[in-house]
Amino acid sequence: MPTHPQEPDRAASDPDVRVPEGAGPPPREDLPRPGPPRPEAANGEPGPDAAGPTPAEDEYTTAIRELEDRWRRALADLDNLRKRHARELERERAVERSRTAAAFLPVLDNLELALTHAGADPGAIVEGVRAVRDQAVNVLELLGYPRHAETGVPFDPARHEVVGVVQDPDAPPGTVVEVLRPGYGDGERQLRPAAVTVAKRE
Repeated sequence: MPTHPQEPDRAASDPDVRVPEGAGPPPREDLPRPGPPRPEAANGEPGPDAAGPTPAEDEYTTAIRELEDRWRRALADLDNLRKRHARELERERAVERSRTAAAFLPVLDNLELALTHAGADPGAIVEGVRAVRDQAVNVLELLGYPRHAETGVPFDPARHEVVGVVQDPDAPPGTVVEVLRPGYGDGERQLRPAAVTVAKRE
C-alpha cells in the first residue's frame, strides 16, 4: 500500500485559510513559561520598583545622612563654644574687677592715715588729702582713664560738656575758661566729659 507524504498544514501555507484569532499551536512543555510582567516607566525602562533602589539612590541617601550628622555635630559644637565663651567672659570680668579694686587699696590706706592725723596741723592735712587725690588720679590713668582738667584749650564736644558761657576778654572765643568738674578717659573709654565754662564768641 503506497504511502503518501504528509500534507503540510494548510493554515500555515495557504493564505486563503483564516485561523481563528487566539488559536495557535499548543505551548511546548520544554520551554519556560513567562512570569508576570515587570512594571515599566513611561520611557519603556524598568520602573523603580522593578529591582529595588538603584546605586545612585543609595549614594544620595548616605550623603544626606552624613550631612545631617555633620549638621547636628556643628550645632552641638557651637552651643558648647557659646557656653565656654560665657564662662570665660564672666571669669575675665571678675579678674578685672578684682584688679581695679586692688589698685585703689593704697588710696584707701592713705585716706585712713589722713583721718588718723586729723588733729594735727591743718596745712599737713590738706597736703595729705592732695597727695591722696593725686594718687587716685594716677591709678585711674594706669587703668586707661586719664584726667582732663586743662584750661585755655579749644572746646572739644567729645571731651567737654558746656555748663556756662562767660565773657572773658583775655580768652579767645570758644576756649575753656574754667573746669568745674574734671573729665576722665578718652573716646570709647571715656568715663565722663569735663564740665567747663567757655569763652563767649563775639
